[in-house]
Amino acid sequence: MARGSKLARLAALGLLGVLTLTGCDMPNNEFWRFGWPEGVTDQAADMRELWTGSVIAALIVGFLVWGLIFYSMVAHRKRGDELPRQTAYNLPLEIAYTIAPFIIIAGLFFFTVVTQNRVLDRSDNPDETIAVNAFKWNWQFVYPDSEGPDGEPVNTVGSSTEIPVLVLPVDRSIRFEVASADVIHSFWVPDFLFKLDVIPGNENGRDNVFEVTVREEGAYVGRCAELCGTYHAYMNFEVRAVSGDDYDAYIEARESGLDTYDALEEIGQPGTSSTTTPLELFQDKNVNQQQSDNNG
Repeated sequence: MARGSKLARLAALGLLGVLTLTGCDMPNNEFWRFGWPEGVTDQAADMRELWTGSVIAALIVGFLVWGLIFYSMVAHRKRGDELPRQTAYNLPLEIAYTIAPFIIIAGLFFFTVVTQNRVLDRSDNPDETIAVNAFKWNWQFVYPDSEGPDGEPVNTVGSSTEIPVLVLPVDRSIRFEVASADVIHSFWVPDFLFKLDVIPGNENGRDNVFEVTVREEGAYVGRCAELCGTYHAYMNFEVRAVSGDDYDAYIEARESGLDTYDALEEIGQPGTSSTTTPLELFQDKNVNQQQSDNNG
């Protein structure tokens, strides 16, 4: 009974260490990320810390279990032909082994919910709002606070031969209002460490809305992460994160009548996507179609 109580106390201390480490601020370096990408948004940092804490907790539990296994192998190895003393019940140990999994699950659930609430938190007045329209099989990005020469908001639409570029400012809160015109799609930017399934029919402002604050300038590939039909694999886009001044200049250029390519070139950015290109199948189809039209 004394040995069982000792093991139960050891297990309780191990679980306390798991919960303590999971709630601590986690270091941000490649080793402690355990293969998790660093991310470029504030929200990505929250998810990285949850991942690091969860892996550390899993390793602590793993080492504890492995230690008990090796202890049992050594302490209770066969020493002769005599049958060892049989123990029918060890109530403290059984209670510890029953309660321990529930404590682990409750701890992971708690920190997961806390992180999820932070990641999905929405401000009352975001700095920028972007409307994202998904359709088979491409994307449209609308800047609702802008106004083009035709009186309509500035927008960028992808095609089979052009990857749409979504221009965003860094260090500003950005609200995405995502909608689907047909089937379920999924808005995914791997460097955001976040994706959102876009379910048609949901009201904007309820389920298809999220916010991020991008902290690093650069070009980041975006994809549809939900199998949405024949050409799902071709449904890519690019996020171009630029400084706030460049973003304002880009929107001003678009409002003056320039298209996405020329407006990007005007602020010193490449006019076309640099992280992904249209796949050859679509390109070949368009070439064949053009040749057919010319011959006809």
